[in-house]
Amino acid sequence: MARPRSALDSTPALHPALRAVRDATLGTPYEGDLWLVGGAVRDELLGYAASDDFDIVTRRSAPELSALLTSLGLSSIPPVTYERFGTAMIRVLGSTIELATARSESYAPESRKPQVEPASLEQDALRRDFTVNTLMRNLHTGELRDPLGSGLRDLGQRILRTPLNPESTFQDDPLRMLRAVRFRWKLGFEPAEGLYEAVRRCVKRLAIVSGERIRDEIVKMLLAPSAADALADLMALGIFDVVAPELVQMVGVEQGSYHHLDVWNHSLLVVRNAGSGDLALTLAALLHDVGKPATQFVDDAGQIRFFGHEAVGASLSAKILRRLRFPQREIDRVSILVKNHMRLGSSPEFTAAAARRLIRDLGEEVDRLLKLVEADADSLAPGVRRFDLDPIRSRIVEVQSITPRDELQSPLSGAEIMRIAGLEPGPEVGRMKAALTERVLDGVIEPGDKAAAEKVLREELMD
Repeated sequence: MARPRSALDSTPALHPALRAVRDATLGTPYEGDLWLVGGAVRDELLGYAASDDFDIVTRRSAPELSALLTSLGLSSIPPVTYERFGTAMIRVLGSTIELATARSESYAPESRKPQVEPASLEQDALRRDFTVNTLMRNLHTGELRDPLGSGLRDLGQRILRTPLNPESTFQDDPLRMLRAVRFRWKLGFEPAEGLYEAVRRCVKRLAIVSGERIRDEIVKMLLAPSAADALADLMALGIFDVVAPELVQMVGVEQGSYHHLDVWNHSLLVVRNAGSGDLALTLAALLHDVGKPATQFVDDAGQIRFFGHEAVGASLSAKILRRLRFPQREIDRVSILVKNHMRLGSSPEFTAAAARRLIRDLGEEVDRLLKLVEADADSLAPGVRRFDLDPIRSRIVEVQSITPRDELQSPLSGAEIMRIAGLEPGPEVGRMKAALTERVLDGVIEPGDKAAAEKVLREELMD
């Protein structure tokens, strides 16, 4: 039986990509001076599976190391180097490896791009985000080094602490405030005393960080099972005041008798109920009611209403996601889910015609919409009758088995309509084609039935 490896084991099992780098640098000036650092060491000590991304620090030149490894055929891509920062990136056996020369950093107040100088391993550790990410493992000897003398202690006590005063750490690189939230929930650690208070004091500095980098951190949180907890922290710390103030407007907005939570906490519960791993679904769960603050009113009976909040919410969702530089396809996907999340409860019976329209309008997003509606319904106040989606699912499956989505349109093309009706190109052709599509969706014309479509065109649509 293999013995369990302790945290101080000097011969840890190496990932194949790291083993290749180690072997290639034997007998070179880099032997004994390559240190694996950051998440790979932290996760190894916590017993987590290794990722495919690694950080290696050396006191020698990282760009020269990347050139050496590339010349030996290790990297599958030309090295990407940043001479100013003493860093390089290579790809080895499918893994991304970031190489860095040990350095110290200083920052101008208006920038998050540092001025760098060569430094010792201990000085390099001080520039990192958290003490548990300063631990180092020598690639050649297996030696584990705790350069600050606090990383292993904090790892054992499951505490998230910055190497320097937290305000200095966050002022230098404001993105670390988001990383504090992400690591807290990813690792199940507690913030060190004063850490979250420092985030609140420094949060406005996030304004200098690009939307792309903020997006990437938030996406990592949203894909985790702890997404709702992380989102709650982002709100409580004031981070959304800077990056998504539309979400802040949801806090404290009451919803009436069917709900026991305000709009914000209800949305967090929908995120929790939706599950994890599907980014579009989680974003839609978070944003589905973002239009409610702008549409809230109280009717003559004293009931709180939000007429049109789904359309307003779709517009606001697109605005937020564009600000965070999400791909347009993701924006479109989330927007259509938000816009349609009330659709299934708008009629007492879900007919075949309604199913055809839903399939036509949402396409591949139908299943996500059903999951969103279910997560939303499961977040209503205790005792409120739950929305039964089973008949709707059955009807959709039935319609999909009979008619592919691409056939839910007019059997006649625009050219065919012009020929039959004797029309020139113009809006009247579009009106007739849309009317024929409606007949298909209503079941009056079978999909693809040109003869039936021509009959309807001649008898009902032509003056």
